[in-house]
Amino acid sequence: MTIDNRIQVVLIDDDPHLRQALSQTLDLAGLKILSLAEAKGLAAQLERDWPGVVVSDIRMPGMDGLELLTELHAQDPELPVLLITGHGDVPLAVQAMRAGAYDFLEKPFASDALLDSVRRALALRRLVLDNRSLRLALSDRNELSARLVGQSAPMLRLREQIGALAATKADVLILGETGAGKEVVARALHDLSNRRNGPFVAINAGALAESVVESELFGHEPGAFTGAQKRRIGKFEFANGGTLFLDEIESMSLDVQVKLLRLLQERVVERLGGNQQIPLDIRIIAATKEDLRQSADQGRFRADLYYRLNVAPLRIPPLRERGEDALVLFQHFADEASARHGLPPHELQPGQRALLLRHTWPGNVRELQNAAERFALGLELALDNSTPDGVSGTTVDAFSGGLSEQVEHFEKSLIAAELARSHSSVRSLAEALGVPRKTLHDKLRKHGLNFADSSANTSTDELD
Repeated sequence: MTIDNRIQVVLIDDDPHLRQALSQTLDLAGLKILSLAEAKGLAAQLERDWPGVVVSDIRMPGMDGLELLTELHAQDPELPVLLITGHGDVPLAVQAMRAGAYDFLEKPFASDALLDSVRRALALRRLVLDNRSLRLALSDRNELSARLVGQSAPMLRLREQIGALAATKADVLILGETGAGKEVVARALHDLSNRRNGPFVAINAGALAESVVESELFGHEPGAFTGAQKRRIGKFEFANGGTLFLDEIESMSLDVQVKLLRLLQERVVERLGGNQQIPLDIRIIAATKEDLRQSADQGRFRADLYYRLNVAPLRIPPLRERGEDALVLFQHFADEASARHGLPPHELQPGQRALLLRHTWPGNVRELQNAAERFALGLELALDNSTPDGVSGTTVDAFSGGLSEQVEHFEKSLIAAELARSHSSVRSLAEALGVPRKTLHDKLRKHGLNFADSSANTSTDELD
């Protein structure tokens, strides 16, 4: 059990008369208080960022005020602790101040002295917590930038949304294509939340056989079905106190969807073959690559579950919408791979950069990471430039040389990449490249390129 964050002052004194008098003073001043007769166990009930202050007598049976100070400051050295002392204990109180106590009050003291000290301590506590939140926000921002690399507008917006949602208790639905990084986003939401010290359990619903999915998710009791000899704790129960990431949620059967809906609404789980309802403190992050609304309209996904999950949707932009992020990501992954393999890093040449920018990345970040790994190993940078129309792409090798050679190589790569987009005439190709048709004819011949390199399979002389 933890002490409510609305409590501003915890007052501890074993003298019931003094405790009552001080409680009345604080209460009349509009402060929310909790009065206790002993200090033992208090530290365990206070979260590190509890926003209040502690007022405690020094001499008490069991745990005294100095022992309490030591225990509280082991948990949070910046928590203000005010100590109350008798006349003969002033040297002890001075010692406590040196040990980190915020203030001490010598009996008898005026009510105004207590209120003034408490209010100053609360103001200091607010300042400490504000600074702590700011440092955490800056740290989270840096951590997010390291995890979700890129400065395109869609990525900046995604990081803002993650930052806003992470601190909430809301369940999240992540929408994104295959390879876009749905689990990376889910882990970021968990690690930046107050559940960061709890478990993060990831499960791919699409990879589970229909015969075991319910047992895997909800657990089972002995004898629940043939072969169930021992109790099994399911993934939901195992994730208690943390986050469960459920990928490919669209692949779940309608029967399992019913149970998931109940779990989301009631926050309890019941093992197969059991009758006990187990309370859950859990955050659900679901992910899908499909349009669940459309699936619901077609009867393949429960509409009520869709609306329950769609409270906080988070869309991951595909790589083709992120502009030059592809170059930044590619170099990032290539440098990581080079360091991992103990190889010198390679720099992208102009023609390679052009190819990466023109690629549609059907496999998104996962495809790019694999390409960067091959590049770091010194292999040919070959990309499958498949588009929705099925147009094949091209390759470009690592290239080095003087400026004129690199310019020539870059020009050839640009034209070759545009050829791969299946133009029907020299006119459309010239318009796409922004050059006159005569100039384009000359450059095609110069570089040994023709429409046979594309799906059009027609020579330049036939197209004008």
